[in-house]
Formats: sequence, C-alpha cells, structure tokens
Amino acid sequence: MKLIVSDIILPLGADNNEAISAAKTALGLVNGDILGAEIYKKAFDLRHGRAKAVYSVAVEADISEDAVLPPHVRRAVAAAMPRPTGKRKLQHRPVIVGFGPAGLFATYVLAKQGYNPVVFERGGCMEDRDKAVDVFFAGGALCEQSNIQFGEGGAGAYSDGKLTTRIGDSRCQLVLDILRHHGAPADALIAAKPHIGTDYLKNIVVSMRRAILACGGSVHFNTKVQGFSVQNGALGGVRTENGAFACQTAVLAIGHSARDTFLDLAETGFLLEAKAFSVGVRIEHLQREIDRALYGGYAGNAHLPPGEYALSMREGGRACYSFCMCPGGTVIPVASEQGGLAVNGMSYHARDGENANAALCVSVGPGDFGTGIFDGVAFQRSLERAAFASGGGEYAAPGQRFGDFENNQKSTHLGTVRPSYPREYKLTDINQILPPFVSDMLKTTVRAFGKKLRGFDAPDALLTAVESRTSSPVRILRKQDMESIAVKGVIPCGEGAGYAGGIMSAAVDGIKAAERIMAQYAP
Repeated sequence: MKLIVSDIILPLGADNNEAISAAKTALGLVNGDILGAEIYKKAFDLRHGRAKAVYSVAVEADISEDAVLPPHVRRAVAAAMPRPTGKRKLQHRPVIVGFGPAGLFATYVLAKQGYNPVVFERGGCMEDRDKAVDVFFAGGALCEQSNIQFGEGGAGAYSDGKLTTRIGDSRCQLVLDILRHHGAPADALIAAKPHIGTDYLKNIVVSMRRAILACGGSVHFNTKVQGFSVQNGALGGVRTENGAFACQTAVLAIGHSARDTFLDLAETGFLLEAKAFSVGVRIEHLQREIDRALYGGYAGNAHLPPGEYALSMREGGRACYSFCMCPGGTVIPVASEQGGLAVNGMSYHARDGENANAALCVSVGPGDFGTGIFDGVAFQRSLERAAFASGGGEYAAPGQRFGDFENNQKSTHLGTVRPSYPREYKLTDINQILPPFVSDMLKTTVRAFGKKLRGFDAPDALLTAVESRTSSPVRILRKQDMESIAVKGVIPCGEGAGYAGGIMSAAVDGIKAAERIMAQYAP
C-alpha cells in the first residue's frame, strides 16, 4: 500500500534522506515492512522568524488495507489512465483541433487507448515554432500562424510552466505523472508550488508528441481549421486549409487567442457568449528585493527557491490581482496579430534572471466593453493596438516606472529595475493606453500590495503594457457532459472554450474530453 506521510518538519537544508527516515519512524514500521520511499512534496515555512522545511513522503509499505493509520498519514490515491467503456463504433478517427495543453492531453490519452486521433494545429511543430519565436524576439517579423500563442504546446509552452491549480481534481496527479514520464524534473514536481519552466516544457511537449505518433495518432502542423460541416445538428467533418476531413467527434481545444476561429464557430451555428476576463500590465521588480521582502534575513539562502507571491484585493465590486508570477523571469511579447502588442511572462526552470515579473490585472466584464459576443475581443484588440502605437510600432514595448505612472507623467529614465523585454523598450505614459478605471485600480492595488509586500510599490518598479490575454474573452457553450449545446459530437474544452485557466486545469479538461469520447465509442 502507498501511504503519504505529511507534516514532517526539519531544519532548513536538511537532507531528503532525513525526511524519509522521519516518515518511517512516524509509521512505526520496521525496515522489512518498507518496500520503497520517496519525497512527495516539499515546502518551506518562514513564519515566526524561523525557516523550516516541511515534507510529505510517499512510502510503499507492506500493511493491510484496513490498518489504522497514525495522524498525518493517508492512503495515496492512484492516478490511473482512464479506460474505454464505450461500445459504439467510430466511423472516422476522432479529431482534435489545437495542440496546446488541453489538446495535447486529450490526444495523448486517446492515442494511448488505441483511438488513433488526428490533430490539426494551425502553428508549427516545436522545432520550427521555436525558430520563429527566436526570430521575433530578436527583432524580426511576427509570424501570425506560428508564434507564442499558436503552435505545438500552445501558449503554455512559453510560460513559467506553473502546475498549480485550485480545481482539486484527482486527474491532476495523472497530469504530473505523464509530465514526469516525459522529462519533467523531479524537483519541480515535489515542490509545493510546482513549475517546470519553458526550457523543459518544450522538450516534454515533443516527447509526448512522439509517444502519440508511436501509438498510431497523427499530427498535422501548419494546418488551420477553417470551418465545420454540420448535418442535422451533428458534426460531419472539418474543413482545413489542406482539405476536408470527415469525423463524427472532435475536441475543440483552440486556445484563448483563436479569434478568427471563434468567428468561424459562430457562423457555423455554435453558441458562444461573452465572458469576463482581466487586463492590466506586467510589473517587474528586482528578484533580490522580492526575496528580501518574503524571506527577510534568510534571503539569499541557497536552500530557498526564488521568492514568488500571489496577491489580490477587491474594491467597489472589482478585483485586481497578481497572475502568472515569474520569479527570475522575462517579460515577452505575445502578439498574434499585426499591429497589436500584448505581453506575458516566461521563466526557465532555473528561474535565475535578475528580475521578477507578474501580471497585475483588473477584472473586466460585459458591463465594461459591451454585451455582444465579440465585444470582449474588440476590447482586447483596442488595448493591444494602443500599446503598439505607444511603443512606436515594431512591437517595441511601452513601459513606465510606477512612481511616474502614479503621478500621471511620462517616464524619462529608468531606475534600478531594467526591462527584461527582449525587443526595443520605450518609456511612455501607460495611463494613455489603459481605460481610467483600470489605471486607477492598478494604482490603488500597487499601493495596497506595498503594505503586504515591502517594496512592491517602489517608485522604480517597472510597468509594461499591455497584459490582455489573461483568459478567453468568450465561452463556447457546452452541456454538463461537455458536448456542445449546438452541435452534437463536438467537445469544447480548455482555455479557449472558457473552461480552464492555466496548464494544469487545461490539461485536466483535455483528459475529461478524451474520457467523454471513450465513454461513447470503442477504440
């Protein structure tokens, strides 16, 4: 039986073997009863002025199923690959549209269970996509079909690779197990706030694709889906730029930036609605200052990871919060359309950059931008075009010191924080880009966060505009069983469909989409 022994508290810098020994002692078992043990989770507690390491250890033990367990010990829940239960025969191979986290995990599960899925991804394979992104970061042209938003791995492949989520789904462990099998570093997965980093994520995605191909799946890159054939309310096929393909079931995992595909869906008869999302800026601080604010006298200790924060507040019915915080990371351009600039954050596994950055975003809803299905898209686009113009074009990022932003004056010089943005950086007045209600909320929030985290509101903190792709501005409506309300056989899932936020929840939604197909059809 596999057991999880929690709340093992040891001094900072303790060896992992000490935690394993403590777990064995807590169980009261002799060595002959222990079949194996490994670190399950590791966190740090810096409360009360003392730093401690807090472990959970997984122990495989030879004990009976009905044994009474000591405090802080629980039975581990197995993360099993879902199995087919459906009996109906598929006339055509299942189709997955999009190869980000949701599409990737849906495809992976279906391929492993013998369904031979077919993927259509508008962007390139990771090898080609990475070259296009490198060219863009170096100041070259934007490729509208293969960029930070589109291509193998989706937007999640160029991020901090956070695997935290609040959904509490048992499939989360399956996602972690699959990632580990395909190359995720062990230290990333045992962290209390696991993250992988872009450098590892790209290789993991390629490894999963190769496993899919080895199991009989196929992936068509640079193949944009342009429409859907619907007959008597049921899916009959997909139309791509490389031809039409018959299918009776498809997973829509198109990502939150597939604006043209949203239009195609609406024209085909799918039901969509506008949904709330958030907009704002990226805020950068020196990582060492964040470490000092979080760790105090322990800042710089080699046993502690780079400090990270998650802050939020509400005022007047509106929320403002930090999002996708990237310790030791980089602010990057994530545009997918000519003439518009959006930014996000990215970290490598080591998180060893000079700056910390995070999105600082204000919630917006249909009351702010209109009630039409695509009014949120238009709102995002207007902000991105304003940011592009403010930067002077060519995807130069408009930036501003917080002290100047607070005083509504254009920045004329940088302070202690230097921009990590890879392309040209232009100092400007971000108040001219954002709606006043967003700017005002950001100012109030930064000041409030400065009382929670010393130095957060420092005048030299650097803001970069505009963070607009926090989540999908539309939702593709689906029933409780995940099938589209309007078109039988189609399963909208992931961030693009409006049902997930982040790598982990999108991957879980993709697995659930695969389960929906396996519950209906035989392999």
